[in-house]
Amino acid sequence: MRKASQRRRICCILYSPLSAASSLRWKMKWVKLFDRGTRKIVLTNEGLLLRRRAEEILELVDKTEREISEQDETVEGVVSIGCGDLAAVQLLPELMRSFHERYPAVTFDLYTATADHIKDRMDRGLTDVGLLLEPINMEKYNYIRLDTREQWVVVMHPDSPLAKLDRITPKDLIGAPLILPRRLDVRSEVARWFGEDFDRLNVLLTSNLPSNSSVMVHSKLAYSISIKGSIAFWDKDKITFRPMTPALESTSVIAWRRKQPFALASEKFIEHCKSELLDKNQPTA
Repeated sequence: MRKASQRRRICCILYSPLSAASSLRWKMKWVKLFDRGTRKIVLTNEGLLLRRRAEEILELVDKTEREISEQDETVEGVVSIGCGDLAAVQLLPELMRSFHERYPAVTFDLYTATADHIKDRMDRGLTDVGLLLEPINMEKYNYIRLDTREQWVVVMHPDSPLAKLDRITPKDLIGAPLILPRRLDVRSEVARWFGEDFDRLNVLLTSNLPSNSSVMVHSKLAYSISIKGSIAFWDKDKITFRPMTPALESTSVIAWRRKQPFALASEKFIEHCKSELLDKNQPTA
């Protein structure tokens, strides 16, 4: 009786996506996906949304196929890691090297984005493990808070006027064109550092990744407030930075979804991270 009930439940789970797909196909009959011009056909907003979702579904299908094929005693497959441009990224090479020595059939997929974007991919099952800059809501995740301190600095062209200073204060940046982090939680931290001077800033643009900001800085378009770890390997003749005073620091975590079924390779990598990092960092939450 119990086995029959389990079989019915499995059938319902497998049938649900097919039923949803059939319903979607019926609804799509009444949605305009293309605009036909005299020379070319372009996607409507609905068409662009459908294409984006289709690409995500195909990516998830590929990942699911890999994970199903990995469910045997041989540990192989791909571990997907998402991370920002952080100093803590320097922990990854040793973690990956030691894990690969033990499980040589495992490879890695490294995806760079902001913490919010990586969390979204983790929620959708596209990324297994995330290296995330705080502050961030970790309610749905297990994580290890890393001891690495992420230091904020002002990034500038070597010939810029502020490059003559040893340290940068909030008042030094009043009137100067600025690039601020795009993430609202992080920008709030920066705003607290500026205090009452924040409303007097000349914010030219926001950017989600320091690598994009560096292009603007090199062109002398603006100064950028970024994590120091992100510029460790940049060309110092083209881009330089100065510490902020008072110092502004952030923490980072390595995280994974709670109650999430992982492929064997990803599960083993999470256990590897725990064994390598828990002795040196704060316990998991």
